[in-house]
Amino acid sequence: MKSEKEFTDMVQAHKGTIYSVCYLFSQQAEEVDDLFQEVLINLWQGFERFEGRSALSTWVWRVSLNTCITADRKKRQRSKVDSLEVQFNLYADNDAESRQIRQLHERIRTLQPFDRAIVLLWLEGMPYEEIAAIVGISVKNVSVRLYRIKESLKQMSNPQKDE
Repeated sequence: MKSEKEFTDMVQAHKGTIYSVCYLFSQQAEEVDDLFQEVLINLWQGFERFEGRSALSTWVWRVSLNTCITADRKKRQRSKVDSLEVQFNLYADNDAESRQIRQLHERIRTLQPFDRAIVLLWLEGMPYEEIAAIVGISVKNVSVRLYRIKESLKQMSNPQKDE
């Protein structure tokens, strides 16, 4: 039987991963906190059953992404007509690099949840094999999807270059 201490240690070791996933699925601090809590609940519920057939980090990524994707789907179904109130403050800095990072995050948020998950894992520097294991698709499919995602993100930036 796994202990509460083991769970706490696991969360401490992987809280950055969990937060990164949650942040990519929301722009509002309260919602990020809610997603984080939901991920923790799902991790706790599955912790006892985790058998170690994959790396613990892979399992944490998978649970985090699945939780956020599910929450995102539910939110979209609930509020198709709700107005969007964006108070975006990813970085307080206003230098060129910070603006580029904000712009990249804004573009990534327009992607479908599954593609968002793939690009987030890729941006974290994960090898295609690990991305495939986390999201449950083949390595070849990861490669193809990333190529299409990158092309989509490039197309989003092209209209701004023409202006």
